[in-house]
Amino acid sequence: MTDLSRTHGCTSQAVGLMDEHFFRPPLPDGHVPRQRLCQRLQAGLGGRLLLISAPAGFGKSSLAIEFCETLPAHWRTLWLGLSQRDADPGRFLERLLDGLQQHCSAMGEQAMGLLKMRQRHQPFAFEPWLGTVLDALALHLRSESPLLVVLDDYHLAQGPVLDHCLQFFLNHLPAGLVLLVTSRQRPDWHLARLRLSRQLAELSEQDLRLTAEESLAVLGRRPTGLRGQALDNLIQRSDGWVAGLRFWQLAASESSDENVLPQALHGGEGLIRDYLLEEVIDILPAPVQRFLDETACLERFCAPLCDAVRLQQDSGGILNFLQSHQVFLVPLDEHGRWFRYHHLFSDLLRSRQAREALTERHLRASCWFQSQGLLDEAVEQALRGGDLNAAANLVQSLSEEQLLAEQNVAMLLRWKMDLPDSLLVSTPRLIVLYSWALGLACQLDAAEELASHLGRFLPAPSATAQKSMLAQWLALSGVIARGRGDRERTLTCCTEALQSLPCKRYGQRLVCLSTLSNLAIAEGDFWRARGWNREALELAQRVGNPLFEALAHYDRARVLHARGEVVRALGEVREGLQRLHGLSAQRLYAIRARLTLYEGYLLVARLCPEQGLARLRGGLGEARACRDISVLIGHCVIAMLDGREGRFAEAFTELAEAERLMHIWDVPPVYYLAMITLVKCELWLAQGRMDLAESWLSRLGQTYGGAQAALAPEFHPLLPCHVALQQAALDRIQGREAQAARNLEQLAERGQGCGGMMLTVSAMCPLIALHLDQGHQAQAARLLPALLQAASGGVLQPFQELLQRYPQWLREQVQGSDNSSVRAQLLERLPGLPCTTASADALSSRERAVLELIAQGWSNQQISERLFISLHTVKTHASHINSKLGVERRTQAVAKAKALGLLE
Repeated sequence: MTDLSRTHGCTSQAVGLMDEHFFRPPLPDGHVPRQRLCQRLQAGLGGRLLLISAPAGFGKSSLAIEFCETLPAHWRTLWLGLSQRDADPGRFLERLLDGLQQHCSAMGEQAMGLLKMRQRHQPFAFEPWLGTVLDALALHLRSESPLLVVLDDYHLAQGPVLDHCLQFFLNHLPAGLVLLVTSRQRPDWHLARLRLSRQLAELSEQDLRLTAEESLAVLGRRPTGLRGQALDNLIQRSDGWVAGLRFWQLAASESSDENVLPQALHGGEGLIRDYLLEEVIDILPAPVQRFLDETACLERFCAPLCDAVRLQQDSGGILNFLQSHQVFLVPLDEHGRWFRYHHLFSDLLRSRQAREALTERHLRASCWFQSQGLLDEAVEQALRGGDLNAAANLVQSLSEEQLLAEQNVAMLLRWKMDLPDSLLVSTPRLIVLYSWALGLACQLDAAEELASHLGRFLPAPSATAQKSMLAQWLALSGVIARGRGDRERTLTCCTEALQSLPCKRYGQRLVCLSTLSNLAIAEGDFWRARGWNREALELAQRVGNPLFEALAHYDRARVLHARGEVVRALGEVREGLQRLHGLSAQRLYAIRARLTLYEGYLLVARLCPEQGLARLRGGLGEARACRDISVLIGHCVIAMLDGREGRFAEAFTELAEAERLMHIWDVPPVYYLAMITLVKCELWLAQGRMDLAESWLSRLGQTYGGAQAALAPEFHPLLPCHVALQQAALDRIQGREAQAARNLEQLAERGQGCGGMMLTVSAMCPLIALHLDQGHQAQAARLLPALLQAASGGVLQPFQELLQRYPQWLREQVQGSDNSSVRAQLLERLPGLPCTTASADALSSRERAVLELIAQGWSNQQISERLFISLHTVKTHASHINSKLGVERRTQAVAKAKALGLLE
């Protein structure tokens, strides 16, 4: 008995020791679940290899641990945490075989003996040895109890011989065995072949980056003290790097002053610096370290630019090394040409720079960008290199057409801060360029003051130059007059400018046409606005400038929206965005931001709030970066959506952010104050704060109503009509039903008279609700056919009150209507009715292929690679799928397709 106990004790001790060699660590404290990534790995269990490859600190091992813990119960796991000692293939294979014997105890004894007898200095036939092991393993594995072998931190052991061994291992992997590998460096295996045969599921740095929600979850473990823009900046600078946020938390926990917390996330300081130096930079070869130091000054770079800055010819090879070794290199295009460094990694590299060397590198970069025709970046680099004269000369080579097309005034104004005033007024070209920049930035006084310096250069050297200079001054004066609300001067200056501007000044002609169209909308003359739009689009198409074509489509969408043709307006917006498809996603364009924001606005008008909100949020970032006043549309519409859902605190926060930006940008109140105040009135009415709403609506009515009415602001040309609608809502709430009815009838007639069906629908919906409130169903029913006719262009949002308060009445009336398009759209949104049906024929074969991959959890990028189509085409197919199935999100599309039998 004693002998048996002793023997049993020794066996237990041996097993315990062996288990330690294959111990899977627990999840770290505060781990945020990555369910979406585990699902993608789960989908890859039918193949041979699961590969998680990303730089240090992206949570590769934690994800592998989480995945193992969430595996189905019939799966077994073998965890091998690797170290540099495992770089010896023999030692690695001993460990692997040792672990496999835990699950298949009767195999591999002879193979283990062969390994232990080998001499390291002599060659060893690994492939025949592996073949024997795999044959034996195939006899012991069972499909009902498969085995997942995890090789964690493979980069520590990676080498040519071990890569070759594991390639053989993968090629002959028996059924019931799957390999999961985590590594900072992509293994040198035939991954393309595995991917093509659908035997590989791969997660890269792009996949492992934390989403905004996951970043908030990481930070949510401890109150951060950050709100709003500061919190957004923190998440944006982290680039989804979980280690960076963890280090920030450590710094925050040791800080007693919350005011310094946003600055704690910096790669050149503290814990992050130490981590990046020890784990990344110090272990790189010396030539690669020099390359990092020499290119750290560049915001984005490619191999030829790096060669020019470094005066070397080996940058392409080093960039390939950085990519393969996952050294915090972020790709900026689908072709692998342009890159940037991770924000925090870039911080560290720049903190090690010498000022003298930086100046030379910036000037070399400026010359290279200039040779490539990238003038904006050439100017940036010249300014950073301290050569102000070179920067000013480069600015002069920027055409007014390029400035007016991109309308990225933030860039020009940033340059203006670095250039002395004496340089700005030294040439007519600089004066005109910066006057336009200031005018587009709504800094009207500064624009006029700078433009006045043109008088110093009159008379011009020739009559032609004199006429051109005066015409440019007229065009600029017309735009400034529109900003000030001066109707007559706007019309006079823009009309005269169109008559005298040279043909080559097509950019200024297009801006004048856009300004006149906006003025016509404000005056309710939609047909005249339509004429200006047509002329602008024809001109933009003649010159072949996609940015100006997009601007023309944007202006057409605004007119169509005012006329109630929301579906056509959406088509114009999407046509404009399509024109911008070929442009770099890394460059900032104000018109792209405007189109994206307006698409969100129109989707809200179509009663697609979730889809609309996503587009509004997407457009806000680019509009802010361009310093474009269109941010007002985004913040105001989001505030209205929040208010309609009862989220009043969030709604007022959105408006406060809009006001904050206007103050920072020094935008005159005439542009934004009435627009924001009107949204506040809607919120106050919803809150029951009648005194505030009544007071401010009275002020707005006095300003924008009557014989001496002020011109509506540029970004809300129909503001007076909306003030009247809010006043009618106030009258209804306060019991003045007769007065409210009269005002709504007048507004509806006004809309019908000028073709403004948006106004007609917005007035008739509350008018019908008012009649129903009073029990006058017959009167309401008589008005409904005219309302449905006015809404035939696709405007649905004003129906919200009727949909919510009188669904049964509306259903009965709509079902008997002859207006089939509006009837179908309203019936879909009425509660208690089945969704519209779709058939397999509704989706094209390519759309069905995309939908099947969406159902498997694939990202747009993965679908693009799998189907060999562009990322834009994938997004277009996804949009068409949602539209055809009548849904807004990917998950809804999958669920609807399964319900309809389009997916198994």
